[in-house]
Amino acid sequence: MEGDTEFWTSHVEACRREGTAASVYARRHGLTLASLYYWRRKLKLAAVVGDGGDSGPANKFVALRVVDAAAGTATGPCTLVLRSGLRLELAVLPSPAWLLALEQAHAGAR
Repeated sequence: MEGDTEFWTSHVEACRREGTAASVYARRHGLTLASLYYWRRKLKLAAVVGDGGDSGPANKFVALRVVDAAAGTATGPCTLVLRSGLRLELAVLPSPAWLLALEQAHAGAR
């Protein structure tokens, strides 16, 4: 399998460098267009996963620890900063259910 990856990586990169249509490149090198597209997509996904997913906010995971306010540990003011840059300053940390509802409403508004 590693040999396949190296083989296809070199072809995908060469096709990109040449700037020709993938169909022209595939025909010239005796490759199937479907295979070239498959490997281009597969290598792109592998690169995104391998480098930490710098392709955008949707690929970033943020650790979140939710503490029950009844436990008495989260009683002060808090600031929520959404991915859009919107800042919400609240007197107290809201409940996990409220945070979930906010996320769902915000996702629906996009």
